[in-house]
Amino acid sequence: MKHASLRWTWIVPLLAMLILLVTALHPGGLTLSFAAIALPGAVFAAVHHAEVIAHKVGEPFGTLILAIAVTVIEVALIVSIMLSAGPDKAGLARDTVFSAVMIVCNGIVGLCLLAGGVRHHEQGFQVQGASAALGVLCALSVLTLVLPNFLTSAPGPGLTSAQLVFVGIISLVLYVVFVFVQTVRHRDYFLAKGQDAEELHLAPPSGSAALSSAALMFVSLVAVVGLAKMLSGVVEQTVQKAGAPEAVVGIVIAALVLLPEGFAALRAARMNRLQNSLNLALGSALASISLTIPAVAIVSLVMGQPIALGLSAKDSVMLWLTLLVSVITLGTGRTTVLQGAIHLIIFSSFLFLAIVP
Repeated sequence: MKHASLRWTWIVPLLAMLILLVTALHPGGLTLSFAAIALPGAVFAAVHHAEVIAHKVGEPFGTLILAIAVTVIEVALIVSIMLSAGPDKAGLARDTVFSAVMIVCNGIVGLCLLAGGVRHHEQGFQVQGASAALGVLCALSVLTLVLPNFLTSAPGPGLTSAQLVFVGIISLVLYVVFVFVQTVRHRDYFLAKGQDAEELHLAPPSGSAALSSAALMFVSLVAVVGLAKMLSGVVEQTVQKAGAPEAVVGIVIAALVLLPEGFAALRAARMNRLQNSLNLALGSALASISLTIPAVAIVSLVMGQPIALGLSAKDSVMLWLTLLVSVITLGTGRTTVLQGAIHLIIFSSFLFLAIVP
């Protein structure tokens, strides 16, 4: 029965990939409908396999693997759209990265804190780990998304070639240092108290099972991003017909790509594992900025593709508000439904103002 109950975890990713290939070869209303149905299944399969890998390698390596895997494929999606669309998509990377930060820090974190607070009243986590992640996130967000508007060598929101190289390098350096601290130097900052002891009582999966899950997780994530790209064309047409701003497309792309991490984080919070939930959420936001900015910088320099990174005044205010509230929320080591409600209100404001600027 156990093997039968888990059969869907390898059938669904393969079926999603098949639907992706059929949709790519024969795009149309019917195949896009199947793509919309297959997308959530691929998300749940990716979350399952990520949890298997996390159990094998231990935390925080498990959440790190999922965050990096999703972000690498997200970067490939952004770059492919940029190259195919040309100058018209100069702000796509900025809109997608900014949307990812807002979705993670307000939408996912807010939902996790609210759901966890409703179920467990109050939840705890390691302040040192959250502070480390927020410190890097604040620096990266401001240096890459706000500062370009105030530089004088090139008209904002663009950057000169030298500035693009510098921003790409510091993004990678900060992320590498953070990963070193998270996984080696201060790994205990990112572990729930007694977590290692608890994991000893659970038999980890075999090496072959972990490798199978890694392969199937990769297939699931490719399917998620591929299906999201297929559906993004429909979303873009819908946004244009509705007369909504172009930035809404970036929000939809970020939301679709972040679905696996969002479900995994929410599930962890409901199981009273808020530390794992925050590791996954904040880690995905960091990976999104740290890997996307260098990638689009390389594309811009090599292909001559124009790129715009500076946020508008409205979005800059929303970013500052998000970072400030996040520091306050995660500064005590304890959270309740109130913090979750605050972040969800900010997220709702972000969505509303994106459609009605």
